[in-house]
Amino acid sequence: MSDASSAAGPPGPARHHRPHAPRLSAVRREGERVTPLELFFDLVFVLAITECTTLMSHHPSWSGLAQGLLVLGVLWWAWASYAWLTSVIDPEAGPVRLVFFAAMASMLIAAICVPEAFGSLALAFALAVGFFRVAHIALFIIASSDAPDLRRSSTALGVSTAIAVAILATASAFDGLPQAALWVLALALDFGGPYLFGIEGWQLVPGHFAERHGLIIIIALGESIVDIGAGAAGHLDLGVGVAAVLGVAVAAALWWVYFDVVALVSARRLAAAEAGPVQNALARDSYSYLHLFLVAGIVLTAFGLEEVLAHTDEHLHWQPAVGLCGGIALYLLGLVAFRYRQKGDWNRYKPVAAALLLLLIPIATTIPALATLAIATALLALLVAREHSNYDERRDELRSRNTMTEAEAELIAAEREE
Repeated sequence: MSDASSAAGPPGPARHHRPHAPRLSAVRREGERVTPLELFFDLVFVLAITECTTLMSHHPSWSGLAQGLLVLGVLWWAWASYAWLTSVIDPEAGPVRLVFFAAMASMLIAAICVPEAFGSLALAFALAVGFFRVAHIALFIIASSDAPDLRRSSTALGVSTAIAVAILATASAFDGLPQAALWVLALALDFGGPYLFGIEGWQLVPGHFAERHGLIIIIALGESIVDIGAGAAGHLDLGVGVAAVLGVAVAAALWWVYFDVVALVSARRLAAAEAGPVQNALARDSYSYLHLFLVAGIVLTAFGLEEVLAHTDEHLHWQPAVGLCGGIALYLLGLVAFRYRQKGDWNRYKPVAAALLLLLIPIATTIPALATLAIATALLALLVAREHSNYDERRDELRSRNTMTEAEAELIAAEREE
């Protein structure tokens, strides 16, 4: 017998040491960087919102537009909930990533169902979204084990989520106005939930939160360009080529008016807000609520662009005219509301451009679609040029430095003088 065996003492009952099964737990987020898994996750979500454009294209009527926007509202709130979640936990840590992969699979099923979300696949869509939301609530409950306020908020959110998903599932048994009314009720409960159970318990990393929403805008704009390519694939003439170039110009202008200055300043304002209810309310209103208008504007614009590509030398019907011109206007007005919530004043250029685009809608039903797109592009180009010259050298300093305190102060002062 070895010395080690002797020191162990007399043999006792045999002990069977079984390894502990890995337990699902949540690791707190460290730092503000968006992880590769979050980007991967967002691609599946953007596929789903792209299908909202497909729904509108398959049903180019007022009811089709309304259905597409209702589906988008459901999808957006589901994604926004995960944006709050990943401000608390690291999605790539341990088995949590497996839950995210399962959620991605359910969102893919939901995306497949979107074109028939009000038809034969209504129940499948509701169940897929339900699984996606349940996974989110479960992870939030796990992440709040040491945060009682977060646990209370997560539990309350779970209740409102369960009711909203149940209403969506019930809506699948109806059609027409009763079905639409149930969808509106489910959305109202979802979006009104944070006002009902408060925001005190929520937590966020402001830099990560702002960047996450910025990235979803980038991906949505990229998908609009993909839609242009898909719509023109296999068919190219002068009209289609010009429409495709103008479509890219529209997407580029929408990118510019958000990311050139607005995204940078708004992210810093969120970071500078007092942590707790004040910061949470600013994040909820500016990003969770108002960014929906930006994404809806992109979806409507993509629908309008598809119709322009299909009928470059014909006039647009009212629905695609509203999609193209009204979608761009909605995006710009969303940015106006975004600035107002952030700093309490208005941008004077974007409302004028939005008003002109809305006035273009009836004109678009009488002139060639390509001409309508050219006019809309010209209006956006003028807006970009005017805002670019207005920011002057302050813009370059703001974008070129990591610490922007003085430059930001100058920029804000200039905005107040407008």
